[in-house]
Amino acid sequence: MAEPAPYRSTPVFDETSLPKALQAAHSTKADTWGILEIISGSLQYVIEESQEIRLMATGDRQLIEPGQLHHVSLVGPMQMQVHFYREKLDIPSNLNTG
Repeated sequence: MAEPAPYRSTPVFDETSLPKALQAAHSTKADTWGILEIISGSLQYVIEESQEIRLMATGDRQLIEPGQLHHVSLVGPMQMQVHFYREKLDIPSNLNTG
């Protein structure tokens, strides 16, 4: 079955245009799932409560749960985009601690 289309997507951000708000703790709405997509380069995705960290690279996607505080940290040149959905998508969440 095909993946549903997002109801909204951010612009493509790079290391110079990534908003400071995404680099600080923030969350999606209670009924909104996000998918963080790394188009090129690498980026760290951090869940605030558990301090779980995932180093993401080109082609990686990360599920963002509704209401879950998280942020991203720059580690070098990158391009990323976030897509928003009204339902959970079936993608793995490969977080690593450390």
